[in-house]
Amino acid sequence: MAKAWIQWSRWFLGALAVGAGLLFAFIAVLDPFGMRVHAGQAPRPIMDINQRFMYPQLVRSGRFDAAVIGTSTMRLLDPQVLSGGLDARFVNLAMNAATPWEQMQMTQLFREHVQAPKRLIWGIDTTWCEADATDEGKRLTPRPVPAWLSREVGWRDWPKLLNLTNLEIAGRLMAYRLGWSRERIRGDGYEVFTPPEATYDLARARGHIYAGNGGVIADLTPLSPTAAVTPAESAGWRFPALSWLEESIAAFPKTTQVMLVLPPAHLMAYPREGSAAWQRYARCKAEVATLARRHGATVIDYAHASPITSQDANYWDPLHFRLAIAARFGAELARIGKGEPPQADGAAVVLR
Repeated sequence: MAKAWIQWSRWFLGALAVGAGLLFAFIAVLDPFGMRVHAGQAPRPIMDINQRFMYPQLVRSGRFDAAVIGTSTMRLLDPQVLSGGLDARFVNLAMNAATPWEQMQMTQLFREHVQAPKRLIWGIDTTWCEADATDEGKRLTPRPVPAWLSREVGWRDWPKLLNLTNLEIAGRLMAYRLGWSRERIRGDGYEVFTPPEATYDLARARGHIYAGNGGVIADLTPLSPTAAVTPAESAGWRFPALSWLEESIAAFPKTTQVMLVLPPAHLMAYPREGSAAWQRYARCKAEVATLARRHGATVIDYAHASPITSQDANYWDPLHFRLAIAARFGAELARIGKGEPPQADGAAVVLR
C-alpha cells in the first residue's frame, strides 16, 4: 500500500510539473505583455485593460517618438490627431488614476528608450499639488506597476509570469490571433473608455458631477471677498511632487518640446475660486509655470472657469469630459504645439 501511494504521488507531482511547464510555455511563447519586445519589434496587441501592464512594450518597441503622459483626464487625447498635427509619432501612455510617481516612472521609461524624443505632452492634475504626494503610501495605486515591467527584462523575470492573470491575458491574445477577439486598446494606447455618447443623460451626469455635494448643483461662483489667508499659512504651502516633475523634464534633451497641460476638469473638481484651497492651488500652478520656464517648456492651463469647465453638459463626472471636448482638446494642443494661438474663448491659457 505504501509503495502504491509513493508511486501515485510521483505520478501526480510529475503531472503537476508537466502541466505547470506547459502553462508557462504557453504564456512565454505568446508573451502577452511584450517582455521580449525591443526597438524595431512590433508590440503585442493590447488585450488587458490595465494600461500599467501593457504600455511598457509600446515604449520599448521604438515605434513612437512622442508621448502623452498623465491620468484618465488625458486618455481621450487621440495620438493620431496629435501625430498628424505635430509631425511626430505619438503614443498615449496616460493611465487611470496614475500617481505622480507612476507618471514619472513611465516618463523615464519613454526617455530612456527613445533616442530623440520629439515631443512630450504631460497632464498635470491636482494630485501633483498635494502636500503628501511624495509619501511612500501615495506612490502606487491598488493596481501597481511591477518594477520589472518598466525596465529591461531579463531571464530572471520570466518566472514571475506564471500566474492566473497572465494566463488569462495569454488566452485573450490567442483568441485574437485566431480571429475570435479584438484588441482591447488601440496599438498606440488610445481608447474611448467613456460610455457611448448615445447614452448620455444630463440629469444622471449631474448626479455624478455633484456627488460631492449630495448630488445637488453647487454654487461655484467665486467667493467675494476671497478667504483670508495668513502669511504663516501660505508660507507653509508645499508641493513636493513638483521637484519630481522638474527633474523629469530637465532630463530630456533641449530639442524635446515639452508641454505641461492642466487638463479641463469640471469646476467641481477644483477648490472654489477665492477659497483658501483655491489660493493654494493657484500658488501650485504658478510654481508649475515657473519651473516650466526654467526648462523651456510650455504650460497650457485649462484648470479655471471657462466655457468648457463651467458647462455640466460637457462632462460625465467631475473629471471626464465628453468626446466633443476631447476632439477640441487634442486639436487645440496640436495648434499650440505649432506655435499658433488657442481659441479665443479663454478656455486655454498659454504660458511660455
